[in-house]
Amino acid sequence: MSDSTTARSAALHERARDTMPGGNTRTTVWRAPHPIYAASGKGCRIMDVDGNTYLDFINNFTSIIHGHANPVIAEAVREQLELGTCFAMPTESEIGLAELLCDRVPSFERIRFTNSGSEAVMMALKAARAHTGRPKIAKCEGAYHGSYDFAEVGLDSTPATWGNADPNSVAYSAGTPQSVLDEVIVVPFNKPAEAERILRMHADELACVLVDPIPSRAGLILASQDYLDMLWQVTRDTGVLLVFDEVVCFRLGYAGAQGLMDIEPDLTKIAKIIGGGFPIGAVAGKEAVMAVFDPRNGKPLAPHGGTFNANPISMVAGTAAMELLTPEAFERLNELGDYARAGARKALEESGVDGQVTGDGSLLRIHMTNIPLVDYRAALPTDTQKSAPTSLVEFMHAQGILISETGVCALSTPMGEAEIDELIETLTAALAATGEPRHAAE
Repeated sequence: MSDSTTARSAALHERARDTMPGGNTRTTVWRAPHPIYAASGKGCRIMDVDGNTYLDFINNFTSIIHGHANPVIAEAVREQLELGTCFAMPTESEIGLAELLCDRVPSFERIRFTNSGSEAVMMALKAARAHTGRPKIAKCEGAYHGSYDFAEVGLDSTPATWGNADPNSVAYSAGTPQSVLDEVIVVPFNKPAEAERILRMHADELACVLVDPIPSRAGLILASQDYLDMLWQVTRDTGVLLVFDEVVCFRLGYAGAQGLMDIEPDLTKIAKIIGGGFPIGAVAGKEAVMAVFDPRNGKPLAPHGGTFNANPISMVAGTAAMELLTPEAFERLNELGDYARAGARKALEESGVDGQVTGDGSLLRIHMTNIPLVDYRAALPTDTQKSAPTSLVEFMHAQGILISETGVCALSTPMGEAEIDELIETLTAALAATGEPRHAAE
């Protein structure tokens, strides 16, 4: 957008630079030359501080599944505000949300709340180590699991650093100690034989294998059933725990991704949609594993505090949000996702521009390449490919359609076919304006 249409955002960013590094407190919302500042949201649309309106397919990075200012959630929060926002005591509200989630997912025999997905993975890994007595974890190359040193290893490795069949343990943040890298085994995603060989080689040291069944940062590519079956068998054979990261993909169905894939991990970390738009996270799993948090017999094996854990605002908002997500609501939203993916694929095909669409349920991701996408390495754009998705996203933002910088779109329940048609129409225009036809590259 031009400076004239985002002047207020530009001024706010200039002001923010006086108190925050780069004027930013969340790396994921940065965009050059400055971020666009939100003023309000209603349903599936956002208005910025300059009065521009956007159709929101970012939805706070998949967490706002009911859109903005949902009246049912807002009323639940208003009622709780009159009663208090947090106490140095538990409240009945946490029991209600815990019961709802455990009733939906068979592997959720016990659950414990945190304030974010990053905290949830931290506690899940601590629980795995405490339960098994083993120090190392394994994770898939390119998968994002929050801002925790161990979970970040191998997140953005490149051809220059990622190694061969055995992926290297590559640091994401500057200053990551070598000792952290030594405790993380990185395995390829969706390559069962290669991953199994590595896992069995290190099994005696591994506390757990951490896997996202549809890792967004690694391409939003579904884990194959063969890959999941391999992980299940290896972990049963070796005593290594299987840990699912469903922070994003819990929105795929009534019992999350694992309910659709017919697999019960030992532990699962969730967040985002279970908070109704408020900060939340949780680690859930089998009773025997979750017992490491139990304080009834003195200091637990894995002590876990948190000033705002299970705060009643997040609990009542989350309960209201999840109660709205009936099986019928999921069916409708996922059908809308099918409609969106089909429309995006048609737009790419008719444009003559290289591209494809991945995703499932209410999620989709647009890739500007025709290379078959199996794992992180295939989905990583080359240097010459990086400008194509950036140009497309910027064009769509200028036309009032918000999608993430990586091309991910997350649907919300206020949307219907009309909003999807608006997305596809703008995508079609963006491809015509920014895409390079296939014949021009041949």
